[in-house]
Amino acid sequence: MKQKKSYMLLIISSTLALLIFSLFVFLLIVSPGKPKPVTDFNGKPVEGSFSEKVYLTIGGVRQGMFIRGKDPSNPVLLYVHGGPSFSEFFLIEKYPSGIENYFTVCYWEQRGGGLSFSPQLSKESLTLDQLASDAIEVTNYLRGRFKKEKIFVMAHSGGTAFAIQAVAKYPDLFHAYIGVSQITRQAESEKLAYKYMTDKFSAAGNSRMVNEFKKYPVLEDDCFLLPFFNSVLRDKSMHELGIGTMRNMKSIIKGVFYPVWTCRAYTLREKFNIWRSKLFFINKSRLRKQILESDIPSIVTRLEIPVYFISGRHDLTVNHDLSEDYLLKLDAPKKRFYTFENSAHSPMYEEPEKFLELLTRDILQEN
Repeated sequence: MKQKKSYMLLIISSTLALLIFSLFVFLLIVSPGKPKPVTDFNGKPVEGSFSEKVYLTIGGVRQGMFIRGKDPSNPVLLYVHGGPSFSEFFLIEKYPSGIENYFTVCYWEQRGGGLSFSPQLSKESLTLDQLASDAIEVTNYLRGRFKKEKIFVMAHSGGTAFAIQAVAKYPDLFHAYIGVSQITRQAESEKLAYKYMTDKFSAAGNSRMVNEFKKYPVLEDDCFLLPFFNSVLRDKSMHELGIGTMRNMKSIIKGVFYPVWTCRAYTLREKFNIWRSKLFFINKSRLRKQILESDIPSIVTRLEIPVYFISGRHDLTVNHDLSEDYLLKLDAPKKRFYTFENSAHSPMYEEPEKFLELLTRDILQEN
């Protein structure tokens, strides 16, 4: 009997070892660490195009970025991802819009996240002011490399909290500012999202979820705002109700976790660093607290360059209506607000064709 039990344990352990080894081999295969080439609308690599991974010392810290384009003479666009400091390049490759055919695009990965993660980096250095300073350094690198007096900047979600401040301080470096899911007063946005979600779960008779939300009574006590903002419950519920990353992304595991591991632009080590950063670094820094407590409409009341805000109709991760109200009050030489009716928090991934048309027809042609 003991011999039979030992034999079964050997089979089980051997099977598990084989599965783990197979998973490791699979991850190695899908982790060459090279971004896809720039392709035409038929999916063929464009002759003379470039798609590369670059590392620079920015703000005294080694930081990484992907730079892609069809033609180096095209206008340059700096893409400032959200998170905060959580790379979005895996979504850019999964939901291509084709903007590299019209712009040279720099997908900079902010300090502390993605390609720019380092265990030696101080959590105290991760602030909105420092990220704004880093963004200007990256901008000047791009201006020098591609010989452009000005570039475009497009920020998403958490990236908008500091990108708009950088643009306000150095407007002469930019053609225009594009804010996708522009942050305004995130504390108010969280309260609106909280009420929406509790109302939805209550109307559906989901008492279990209603009770889970009662653990974070943010409408009665602001001290629960940051714990709720950082909670798994918030993100999970937003995705379930279609107000999160994408309207149709119902699962964080399927929509975010798996795609990171299968994105071929990163090496296996870089993929581990993405999650090390997310789980053990970014969320333990003061950056999320700064974003939650910031009042961007009071900090930036005027921009000296054209401004374009883009929001998904169903976005409650960064409230659509608050973004629209901010733009109405923002003083700028030219400003436009675009609502994507079939999107939540990420219009460029949810409606990429419409997004490309907007960039090329309106923004590029006007500037």
